[in-house]
Amino acid sequence: MLSFYRYASCPLCNLRIAQLIAQYPYLKEQGLHLVAFFQSPRQSILETVTKQDLPFPIVADPECAIYKLYGVESSLLGLLKGLLRVSEFWMAMKKGFLSVASDGDRTLIPADFLVAPDLVVERAYYGKDIGDHLPLEEIEAWLKRPETPKG
Repeated sequence: MLSFYRYASCPLCNLRIAQLIAQYPYLKEQGLHLVAFFQSPRQSILETVTKQDLPFPIVADPECAIYKLYGVESSLLGLLKGLLRVSEFWMAMKKGFLSVASDGDRTLIPADFLVAPDLVVERAYYGKDIGDHLPLEEIEAWLKRPETPKG
């Protein structure tokens, strides 16, 4: 799975990373390998995201070169819609992820890609707002499909 995030101090992004960390032992057991991308420079990622105990790699892409390859885009409407995720912002704040600092495009919308071992993208999910990612249930269902080879 390739997962694209906004910037390193994004509270919704860090909340999603925390959710993936919690589920990762099970997801990995089911055959998932995850690589997460942030548009922030390496140093920002080290100062924020990696404070969590990460069981998967994070790639810094401040020029958004890989984002462009996968068609990850920005949306002012997506930013505004995402600001309505009050309960998620509250959960992020309780976990200590609330920050107003930004070293990237605040309007960048997340995206997730489920990639089979033969490197075919089987599911491309482009978020509708700044906090929208492929639901964990859909990832689990994809992993359990008989035609999904474990890799």
